[in-house]
Amino acid sequence: MITDCVVSEKMKLLLSLLALQLCYAGFHIVSRVALNIGVSKVVYPVYRNIIALLLLGPCAYFLEKKERPPLTFSLLVQFFLLALCGITANQGFYLLGLDYASPTFASAMQNSVPAITFLMASAVGIEKVNISRKDGLAKGVGTIASVGGATIITIYKGPPLLHHLHHPLGSSVEKDMLFSSKSTQNWTMGCIYLLGHCLSWAGWMVLQAPVLRKYPAKLTLTSFTCFFGVIQFLGIAAFVETDLEHWKIQSGEELFTILYAGVVASGIVFSLQTWCIDKGGPVFVAVFQPVQTVLVAIMAALILGDQLYSGGIVGAILIMFGLYSVLWGKSEEKRVINQEKEKTLTKYLLDEESPIVSDLHEKLIC
Repeated sequence: MITDCVVSEKMKLLLSLLALQLCYAGFHIVSRVALNIGVSKVVYPVYRNIIALLLLGPCAYFLEKKERPPLTFSLLVQFFLLALCGITANQGFYLLGLDYASPTFASAMQNSVPAITFLMASAVGIEKVNISRKDGLAKGVGTIASVGGATIITIYKGPPLLHHLHHPLGSSVEKDMLFSSKSTQNWTMGCIYLLGHCLSWAGWMVLQAPVLRKYPAKLTLTSFTCFFGVIQFLGIAAFVETDLEHWKIQSGEELFTILYAGVVASGIVFSLQTWCIDKGGPVFVAVFQPVQTVLVAIMAALILGDQLYSGGIVGAILIMFGLYSVLWGKSEEKRVINQEKEKTLTKYLLDEESPIVSDLHEKLIC
């Protein structure tokens, strides 16, 4: 009976993780469709974050009343900076990159985020690296492999692996000549923007760590981040998107892409990811990230008619290898630390001069 319950919980977690990656994969495709039908790269994230704020704000208000610390000016400034890095730069670079590259390689590049995050955390002293141990070596090698894979995707497109598929929703890049200099230049620019997206995302997670220690109300923190993200995108829109026609939703397709981005990619994904991390831990959740790339590749080929290129495949394999190497290193590091704690505790308990042993010895004598 207990075994069946455990299996059931594991099955729920696995199905939830697959659903999470499917939602993420769908967002890549939906965002590509939104750009193809002409949705503004500024209007799209504004509407997305407004919807997310409307979903998360009330939940944060009612669920975190007791654990929400008082707001200070310093905290508001930190929320603003988190929004600048995690919302404005993150989503802005993503849409700029997706406008030139394909959803498949946008997803492949995102697999480098754990390694980049580890590199940034090590640079500021949050993560410790001991190259003399195998866990430290694995994290170092994984980081180099992930960064190398992202670099290969950026500078080397390579020949196509499949016959080109034409589709009415296919990306504008794919409609160019495959080996034209314009197409190659666009692809490189797209990958550079996507690299900026990954750097922003990694920086956001590193910056979140000290803020969460001061302000542990996660939903409220996310709500404030979305709020300041909307303000920042509106500030950008005041200069680059002054045509009111671009703010009007012209078709059902536009409405669907905006609702998907706000409801599914922000609201549902955030809740589902939080539940999965609580049940399986962040490492276990991160291991499923490459599943998203596979799903995106299949969906992009079927729905958008996207092409696969050898350079992207090589880069994606390196990134995935790097991801698993870093995750294994983190897991092994945790195991080693726990073993050392157990040995220290055992040695302390067995030490005849320790207070616990001395006290027990006196009681036995009495």
